[in-house]
Amino acid sequence: MADLIAYTDGACSGNPGPGGWGVLMQAKDGDTVLKTRDLNGGAAGTTNNKMELMAAIMALETLERASKITIVTDSKYVMDGVTKWIFGWKKNGWKTAAKKPVKNVELWQRLDAAQARHQVTWEWVKGHAGHPENERADELAREGMAPFKPTK
Repeated sequence: MADLIAYTDGACSGNPGPGGWGVLMQAKDGDTVLKTRDLNGGAAGTTNNKMELMAAIMALETLERASKITIVTDSKYVMDGVTKWIFGWKKNGWKTAAKKPVKNVELWQRLDAAQARHQVTWEWVKGHAGHPENERADELAREGMAPFKPTK
């Protein structure tokens, strides 16, 4: 059975500002890539963190059936949020340890629901460090942002 990997990234021009998200999906057998799929999109007034979350959400929501998948992100915010912070947020009614509402709660709830359908492994990779799949996800995010950027 092939391994499914989604490399995700978000981009923003200004924060907030026009933004985009990108996903490079790969089905692999060992080091051999069997199939790839590019996904991207964007929004006019958004933040980098929202776009990072949207990339992970869309990677999971695109899957038609329950799957075993590895999501590779360069976002510490997404990585720490989904592997550490979310458990306390849910226990505290989506409030932080300081009893403040969780930022981007609607996206965190959507990500939580999307990952519940799957067996997800989360991996972090340093961004803009020459990792080819992460660089491609970044390109896709920038392409997703392009229609929302004002023309000069």
